[in-house]
Amino acid sequence: MAKSGLGSDPESCAAITVLSRAVKLDEEGRYQPALVCYQEGIDLLLQVLRGTKDPTKRSNLRKKISSYMDRAENIKKYLDQVKEDGKYHKQIKIEEDATGFGYETLFQEYLTESVTEVWIEDPYIRQTHQLYNFLRFCEMLIKKPCKVKTIHLVTSLDKQGFGNVQQSSGLNEIKESLRTHGVLLEVEYSSSLHDREIRFNNGWVIKIGRGLDYFKRPRGQFSLGYCDFDLRPCHETTVDIFHTKHTKQI
Repeated sequence: MAKSGLGSDPESCAAITVLSRAVKLDEEGRYQPALVCYQEGIDLLLQVLRGTKDPTKRSNLRKKISSYMDRAENIKKYLDQVKEDGKYHKQIKIEEDATGFGYETLFQEYLTESVTEVWIEDPYIRQTHQLYNFLRFCEMLIKKPCKVKTIHLVTSLDKQGFGNVQQSSGLNEIKESLRTHGVLLEVEYSSSLHDREIRFNNGWVIKIGRGLDYFKRPRGQFSLGYCDFDLRPCHETTVDIFHTKHTKQI
């Protein structure tokens, strides 16, 4: 790419890095993240183009941008058709003790601006660490770019005395905190719930074998990974991602 008119300035280097990643993902058949990288790389190339004065370099950049835009458009058409046919399925296998699978890393490419409503089925939002997991998931949802207004949670009721109080108190506190951000949390309890599923109203469906509770306990209160879940070792689990035109309401 450098031979095509890109220099060693920060913008050009960033474009090379992102587009190289896009091509690698494309070759691996990982089209959804490849599309994201192509789009980001094209934006970076456009910034380089705006700052380039040399006519020959500008011409080469335009050709590069056109080529990447054509590929991105073809991928988008393919993914749109796959989604339309209801055949999209991506699986991620999280190995034992793997890191780099925090909620934002795992969900970010599916949380678009069109996400305003989320449905969560998880029977284990009961213990303290599980409530914290759910809280962190909610924190992610209220950040840009998505504009979540309603979160529906279906979980099982902790029937033990202290556990019941802790669960109820924790969820109520999360509900009130979300309310201050203009987000409604609706909680429903089910005694027959076993499946774990997360749905966004833009059609994405994510099924995690262990639900939101796939992180191991941190080694200590001041160890890396205590706050940043990307650094927290995980339990082995599988993540299945689907897309459907009509999101089922729980």
